Amino acid sequence: MVLPDEVLISKIYYIREHKVMLDRDLAELYDVKPIRLREQVKRNMDRFPENFMFQLTEEEVEGMVSQNAIPSKKHLGGYLPYVFTEHGVLMLANVLRSERAIQVSIRIIEIFVKMREMLSTHKDILLKLEQLEKKSTSHDADIQLIFEYLKELLSPPQEPRNMIGFTRHDEAEE
Repeated sequence: MVLPDEVLISKIYYIREHKVMLDRDLAELYDVKPIRLREQVKRNMDRFPENFMFQLTEEEVEGMVSQNAIPSKKHLGGYLPYVFTEHGVLMLANVLRSERAIQVSIRIIEIFVKMREMLSTHKDILLKLEQLEKKSTSHDADIQLIFEYLKELLSPPQEPRNMIGFTRHDEAEE
């Protein structure tokens, strides 16, 4: 069983500042019925603190539908789904205790790690771009100032000048 990265990545959502997977998607990947997965979770609730698993609110589900993350609320089976973080996915494999669940969980964890590495790389690139932008902005101001000084040098202001030479007393300055 080889699951392409794209398939797994498409089932990861960002909710409440966590990367999570829907219980329905995990049940499909683990090859168990969603109701069986939820039963196992309910039997082992002490293994799933809020940072491992939480239930979506009506508003969050509506948001997922409006953003086309899921086709409709019917896709969820008529209930507010549970979502599992990276740690919850690992714990879920331990609770289900099937070979397939373990193998799929390993793949999912690898994807989460890859996503974290990519995000870290992108943050580094973004930081470098911001630094370059700040430098160019300060350089732009410096270059603008240099151009203003050059313009002043090339066309100095014309002040009225005194006439050079001798004037006769009978010629009065007017």
